[in-house]
Amino acid sequence: MSWFIEKGVLTRERILELTRQAADEARRRICADPKRVLLLPPDITRAHSGAGWITEEFYKIFSPTADVYVIPTLGQHLPHTPEQNRWMFGSIPEEKILKHDWRNGATLIGEVPAEYVKEVSRGKADWSIPIALNTPLVKEKWDLVINVGHVVPHEVLGFANHNKNYFIGLGGKPTICASHMMAACCGIENNLGNLLTPLRRCYNKAEEDYLGFLPDFFFEVTMAYDAAGVLQHTGVYVGDDVEVYLDAARASREQNVTIVPPLNKVVAVMQGDEFYSTWVANKAIYRTRMAMADGGELLIIAPGLKRFGEQADVDALIRKFGYSGTENVMKLWKQEPVLQDLTHGTAHLIHGSSEGRFKITYAPGHLTKEEVESVCFGYADLEETLKRYDPAKMKNGFNTMPDGEVVYYISTPSAGLWSTEEKMRDRDA
Repeated sequence: MSWFIEKGVLTRERILELTRQAADEARRRICADPKRVLLLPPDITRAHSGAGWITEEFYKIFSPTADVYVIPTLGQHLPHTPEQNRWMFGSIPEEKILKHDWRNGATLIGEVPAEYVKEVSRGKADWSIPIALNTPLVKEKWDLVINVGHVVPHEVLGFANHNKNYFIGLGGKPTICASHMMAACCGIENNLGNLLTPLRRCYNKAEEDYLGFLPDFFFEVTMAYDAAGVLQHTGVYVGDDVEVYLDAARASREQNVTIVPPLNKVVAVMQGDEFYSTWVANKAIYRTRMAMADGGELLIIAPGLKRFGEQADVDALIRKFGYSGTENVMKLWKQEPVLQDLTHGTAHLIHGSSEGRFKITYAPGHLTKEEVESVCFGYADLEETLKRYDPAKMKNGFNTMPDGEVVYYISTPSAGLWSTEEKMRDRDA
């Protein structure tokens, strides 16, 4: 059940007060005097949510009397550098921030059976999902585990956060690969905006079956744009079960889904200090694809972009096969051992394609025209693009350029979902 919920425009000071309230509740409900505490925030790609300073506050609360560690829930993203940790987590000592190793640092604790996967996916996937999780999480004794995060529309799970922190953020290779491929087979546009996607149902079952031993709770935030186009906190949801996720996800769907007519030209910015690869910058594609008009263009300004995959082997996979559409990728999947081994990468290739329905153009900071075009994207020069579509002058929503071009501008695509009314029909309650 939810321990407490606070909605409305929330300042940083108020959220820090709620952090202290959550800590008091945890002492009352879970452990009165915790000696070993584990904090599980998202990684740097969600730094705009305030998860870093919320985590720092929890560290300050418990560290005087407990041994407190932090594991950013990276999934298969690159570990943070010490500089990134300082930027995101402030005063938390570097030696207290552990790195999740998705390949070699996970322990198998069970599986979601193939029959259940087949049932909830309506036959689109028929394999089991192994549950391999971060070894310190499942093998060491913790008196308190605190999940911090931002509930926002998500291409794999419908909405991010909650037990995604465990099964993707701290998942091992078998879990991440099987999960992403299942979600891809169910269809990205069927996942977006649904509270309980097939994969979320699998994770809820796995949490119930295997994670009952964890003394954990969730501190979740929602965010939305105000009338001036500024992203602000709109809610804090604290609790220890799936209801706290559902409460936050319902709020996110109300606040973060923008219904628009079919859009012919979208300009989206992926911030240079958060998004370094198309693996994460492609959120601009995921969150706008249900709004794009046939034959339209999505232009992504990505000054930090320097690679395709987060890992070298996934980067090589993307460079070799490109975002070439579901039909081609599924055909290659049956033939290419590397696509069968790195199925999370295979799923990513599917998610990142427009299926030829609209054009995707990147204006990257560090990739060449040849590199970008080799993976089936269009290329635009970053300097020229910034001159024409200056983020300092653009406003969220429709903009008319001096030559009469009408574009729809999105300053933080990862914070929402844009869709036509038609494509948002038949979402779950």
